[in-house]
Amino acid sequence: ARPSRGRAAQARLRSGQWVQRLSADGESEQEIESFDQLRWVLTEAALSGQDLTLWAGSAPQSATDEYRLPLSTLGPVESADVELFARIGIVAPWSAPVLGELLEQGAAARAGLQAGDRVLSVDGLVVRDAQQLRQLIRTGLDRQGNGLAQAWVLERRGNRLELTVRPEPQGEGPQRVGRIGAFVGTPPEMVTLQEDFLGGLVQGLRRTGEVASLTLGMMGRMVVGLASLDNLSGPISIAEYAGKSASLGGVAYLSFLALISVSLGVLNLLPLPVLDGGHLLYYLIEGVTGRPIPEQWLERLQRAGMALLLALMSVAVFNDIARLLG
Repeated sequence: ARPSRGRAAQARLRSGQWVQRLSADGESEQEIESFDQLRWVLTEAALSGQDLTLWAGSAPQSATDEYRLPLSTLGPVESADVELFARIGIVAPWSAPVLGELLEQGAAARAGLQAGDRVLSVDGLVVRDAQQLRQLIRTGLDRQGNGLAQAWVLERRGNRLELTVRPEPQGEGPQRVGRIGAFVGTPPEMVTLQEDFLGGLVQGLRRTGEVASLTLGMMGRMVVGLASLDNLSGPISIAEYAGKSASLGGVAYLSFLALISVSLGVLNLLPLPVLDGGHLLYYLIEGVTGRPIPEQWLERLQRAGMALLLALMSVAVFNDIARLLG
């Protein structure tokens, strides 16, 4: 995992450590087999306000050091987004601060940087990973939004070099950030997990239950006002993220489709008129009372359910458009 500023830094977790297992307050320990699983547990713990105990080390076999992650101090969590993980301090898998492909007319190329350069420090600050370097580039602007001259120390084919790099501003207003026109970071180390048929089935059912539980939990938090309605996404965002996941490969794309399918299934089973869950509720009431719901009440409930769904769709589409324009 790659700790940044946040609760992970307070717990003295270090960049590049391996998290082997963890435990939430009052629960048994669980093994962590992937970064995706770690993010999922962090999300659930942050939403429920639970502190975590992690066992981590410099290598999987030596992950025996104990760390206390005080997620209960985050306060009310409205969205499970990038900002949440920034507050936690574990943003992305560890990646080396090495430059990849450069744009011909970008700030990196003009400064004399080359693909394969490993950045050691920026303005005297030691760079430990790619995420930290990206953040230094993004914030390399003055108050007027112009690029600041940064003193980079880097390693190139065994030689130590010092160059001045000035990030180029991109975007407007609060979205204005620095860019250098280069791919930053090496691909994170991948771990392949294999299960037999029964194990895969168990894992699939477990993950489906976790996604359904998280979906219901977020819906409940939005209803009582503990979570923002900004969490609602419509067809525009779904199409956008489907394209992004497809560009990452077949596994990422299928995982995204599974997530959408489970979320829509949970939504469809809610006991609301016009949804399948509403019809099941009608059948349950009829089975308990022994008589069907009066037609006039069915019509009123259908209208109310349709109005509620149209309102949710309107909010979701509005959020999509706001994200595109923002």
